[in-house]
Amino acid sequence: MFTDTHCHIYQEYYEDIDGIINLAHLNNVDRFINNGCDKKSNKEVLELCHKYKNMYGALGIHPENVLEYTLDDIKFIEDNIRDSKIIAIGEIGLDYHYTKDNKNEQIKLLETQLSLAEKYNLPVIIHSREATQDTLNTLKKFSVTGVIHSFSGSYEVAQEYIKMGYLLGVNGVITFKNANLKDVIKKLPLNSIVLETDSPYLTPEPFRGSQNNPSHILDIANFVKDLFNISLDELSKITNSNIDKMFFSPRKP
Repeated sequence: MFTDTHCHIYQEYYEDIDGIINLAHLNNVDRFINNGCDKKSNKEVLELCHKYKNMYGALGIHPENVLEYTLDDIKFIEDNIRDSKIIAIGEIGLDYHYTKDNKNEQIKLLETQLSLAEKYNLPVIIHSREATQDTLNTLKKFSVTGVIHSFSGSYEVAQEYIKMGYLLGVNGVITFKNANLKDVIKKLPLNSIVLETDSPYLTPEPFRGSQNNPSHILDIANFVKDLFNISLDELSKITNSNIDKMFFSPRKP
């Protein structure tokens, strides 16, 4: 059985969440980390995590929402950070794809949330798009670890994240025909990798173009196990062990 370490299961995207969860179970995906990105989704993640036994949550403010969030949104995260089903702060990070004009505001928001993670000894789930150096520099200021979501960088950048204690999230991008990611990932130790879908985005081949859902972890897993020439069972054991150590080991008092 596999874990989807990064999805966005909201009613905004899925009319039948029960059906999405059941479809995942039928495809050997039995655990989910649902990621919030703003005030509305954080509240929904919290509710859904308590509805579904095998769903866990990450609460955070995505960098795209840097100009809309309020201090109350940060307070909501901190007020619910000790909930038994909340296991990380995410999705947080830096995104310069559309603009760098708010770069300083993004870094400040990231630092605020990294401070919470450090204070409460929680892992983080990091979004970094066209902002690698600033992401690395900011993460190095804090004693935190977690997952670099949707990793797509070079082998050298991967090594730097791994040395800092981070896992790399591998999703449908690795199956894309024009992606060089597979050449980077196959050089890395499997104990540095976790699988994710980023549902409803980044649907793997050969389903690209349709809405993604957590059942496609199995398609990503089949691609990765062939890359490493191992069995699905072995890949499941290794990646779940990575996840357990990062997200489900006992927290400090």
